[in-house]
Amino acid sequence: MTNMNTTVGSLSSGKGHRDENFPVASYLIHSRHRRPILAFYRFARVADDVADHPKLQAAEKLRVLDDMRRSLLDESDVAPDAVLLRSILRDRQLTAEHALDLLEAFRRDVTRLRYETWDELMDYCRYSAMPVGRFVLDVHGEAKSLWPASDALCAALQIVNHLQDCGRDYRALDRVYIPQAMLAAAGLTVDVLGADHASPALMRVIESLAQNTGTLLAHAKPFSGQIFDFGLALEVSIIQRLAEDLVRRLISRDPLSERVHHRPAEALRLAAAAAMGFVADRPRTRSARKSLAVSHR
Repeated sequence: MTNMNTTVGSLSSGKGHRDENFPVASYLIHSRHRRPILAFYRFARVADDVADHPKLQAAEKLRVLDDMRRSLLDESDVAPDAVLLRSILRDRQLTAEHALDLLEAFRRDVTRLRYETWDELMDYCRYSAMPVGRFVLDVHGEAKSLWPASDALCAALQIVNHLQDCGRDYRALDRVYIPQAMLAAAGLTVDVLGADHASPALMRVIESLAQNTGTLLAHAKPFSGQIFDFGLALEVSIIQRLAEDLVRRLISRDPLSERVHHRPAEALRLAAAAAMGFVADRPRTRSARKSLAVSHR
């Protein structure tokens, strides 16, 4: 049996929620909701660090992830972050479904290094990204009818991260999320991701994926206006704006040789613009939210 206190401590990347590309449980979120969201994030961060560890063998990674699953389901207490999340879920009467879905994504990260098509990539996002938004909505008591819009936004965020980090993921982990069929259609193989600069053919593939991601964001656009909780709705509107800007960058910038991630000042400027637009538009979404209230009851 894996000793989680020792193993996870040695596997931790040291990365926290403030290091992510998009806000995680920012102070826009009410304090009563921040604790479960941060516990969910820490659980995911531990699992991600395990799956991404460059020196750990696949069998050991899967063993640690299974320890986390068993601890989450009250079959063991060897994974402290899973035990904490389990307790919070019980207190808040929330399901473990979303956390279990995340563990499935991290198992895939260990056992599957390539995806053939966009549909296969979307199936991966169903486990790696969509459960995060669904959990946050559940914590806030929002309607499940919002899940499709949330799913589109979360999948878009995941693909943005994949494209930003496509070179690093390939070089460090031999992991490629760009669909193999798209590379093959452009006459490329995965080794192009190890180059210092993206070729014109690779840039066309990245641009196509960015455009697909833009379509997801278009589906997610009404999402923030449909959320009842003001703080969560504002945070979602900011995340939407940040993601839209990153998609525009990915269409014009080479992620192998140029910075795509926002600098803090850039992110702050975009967040301020999104917040002003959100406050201006909020009254116009009131009737839509009232309609959702009827179905939510």
